[in-house]
Amino acid sequence: MEDIIISDLSQPEHGQAVLDLLTEYAHGDTGGGEGLPEYSQQNLIAELQSRSNLHVILAFVNDYPAALLIAIDSFSTFTCKPILNIHDVIVSAGFRGQGLAKRILAKAEELALIKGCGKLTLEVLEGNTTAQKVYTDMGFANYQLDPEMGRAMFWQKVL
Repeated sequence: MEDIIISDLSQPEHGQAVLDLLTEYAHGDTGGGEGLPEYSQQNLIAELQSRSNLHVILAFVNDYPAALLIAIDSFSTFTCKPILNIHDVIVSAGFRGQGLAKRILAKAEELALIKGCGKLTLEVLEGNTTAQKVYTDMGFANYQLDPEMGRAMFWQKVL
């Protein structure tokens, strides 16, 4: 039995599922390979709960946490509509290749439509071709306004 839900992080089993899935993700190549820092392990659920603009989607298969998607509300000044930015997508190793990522992305799209969003956004590592295929299949594409200016790039400055 599969259950894909908008999580309620006040339920301990939802919080534990988030930590377990993020820990697995953080240990992998696409998550940096080092696991979650101790501070994150101790404070993440409370910090997630304190943010009203954050949405956590969990997938359980036979009551086992199988996948996670975390999204954050944003806003487009050009369209004057909300944006839902997908920040994390994790499918546990034992559940990969079964279409679960597509189903949690569909749940995020459903949420975005309910919220009146003009688009969904996400970033993906260049080397993560498996995720890129899923995202392409779900209708995502590189962002560009004018092909002569090129595609948008995701940059960061660590503070």
